[in-house]
Amino acid sequence: MLKLKSSVRQNKRYLLIEGKKEEIEKAILDYVGILGYAKAAPIFVKKNKYSYVLAVNRKEIDRIRGAFAISSDKITVLKVSGTLKGLNKK
Repeated sequence: MLKLKSSVRQNKRYLLIEGKKEEIEKAILDYVGILGYAKAAPIFVKKNKYSYVLAVNRKEIDRIRGAFAISSDKITVLKVSGTLKGLNKK
């Protein structure tokens, strides 16, 4: 696997989200669209008992949070962090 320079690599933010995976993906696609979905590059990193950790491109974080706010589904963003370790801290 090729290593990327740090200047080329995308900066990610991690969201701790409460909701169903299908509803999360649908909310992003409905309100941000296919192009916005590609720009945000959301990746489900980890699954807890009732929540998911979603990695999103740093520049698109506001659009993704806006999609969850507009969505009629019960999706709540519990916490946002720059590291996975930061999500575990209270």
